[in-house]
Amino acid sequence: MPKEQATKTLTCPVETTLKIIGGRWKVLIIHFLLNDTMRFGELTRSLNGISARTLSKQLRELEADGVVHRKDFGEIPPKVEYSLTPLGRSLEQVLLSMEAWGSTVEKQRTKRKSS
Repeated sequence: MPKEQATKTLTCPVETTLKIIGGRWKVLIIHFLLNDTMRFGELTRSLNGISARTLSKQLRELEADGVVHRKDFGEIPPKVEYSLTPLGRSLEQVLLSMEAWGSTVEKQRTKRKSS
């Protein structure tokens, strides 16, 4: 079977969402960009532990999916800023819900450990 035909068609909206924002870094990138426009170095420092190669790849993917906007000022040294598109901003409630859920889980775990 040709590779094009073997590609799975996404039929579930949750699967589509996970394809776009899934992985270790994408949600965190979006989280930081919700606060403000950031440059590559600022994102690298905020995302402690991410390599430049990985960050670059994740940003390219988010840009290709219409979540992140990349503004290149065409200067030397290079000045590039990243911000969320309206589609990216629409993820704010999703991330706030994830944060609330995570806080609830952390509290439950803390309670169990101290019992």
